Amino acid sequence: MARCTAPVEGHRSASAAAACPACRGRWGHSSSYSSYGYSPPSYSPSWSGGSSSGGSWSRSGGSGRSAKPRWSRAGSAVLYTPAEVLALTPIRESVEKQASLDLRDVFLCHAWDDRQGAAKDLHDLLEARGVKVWFSEKDIGLGVPLMRAIDKGLARSRIGIVLVTPALLRRLPTEGIADKELSALLAGERLVPIVHNTTYEALRDVSPLLASRSGLSTAENSMPEVAAKLAELVAI
Repeated sequence: MARCTAPVEGHRSASAAAACPACRGRWGHSSSYSSYGYSPPSYSPSWSGGSSSGGSWSRSGGSGRSAKPRWSRAGSAVLYTPAEVLALTPIRESVEKQASLDLRDVFLCHAWDDRQGAAKDLHDLLEARGVKVWFSEKDIGLGVPLMRAIDKGLARSRIGIVLVTPALLRRLPTEGIADKELSALLAGERLVPIVHNTTYEALRDVSPLLASRSGLSTAENSMPEVAAKLAELVAI
């Protein structure tokens, strides 16, 4: 007599039940998994965190996850994944430590090739939300020594964001200015990578250290959504 494999393998799909020697003959006579002694799980875990996690999240019905970090203001419609909350919490703590200082909110690190494209788009979206951004295209005047201006910009900004694009991945191996900026920002909990039109896997091939820092990705968030999350992150 054929024995049902559900206790070991579970019948979580039609193909699984059809492969079971005991149940394959009955599959199709009922649309309910319960006919085979199995009911699909209903996901409703809850998670809450203190200072190390910075927020809470919930999941229901497997339809997705949403999280609200502790720095998100009442009424905010901006939602995060739990991974984003965990990645951004140390950055937020750094921002809060510098709350009394007169600093720019963000230092925008980007590849030269992106200065009139994605970097400018992100800069404009942030400024539209009231974020004070150090951006080389507007903050380095004619005749001003480039590295000196960048050093000052880094020192006078609460956090840094690095726009990781295919152009940046091409530039990093040459150890140009962007690489020097990254080295300074990686020294503390002040850096948020923004991966745009590329992947963390591609970044890991070029800079494992930078890829070890979790951040935001435009594959999961639109650029306006990225800007909204950064604006909340630095709001004091």
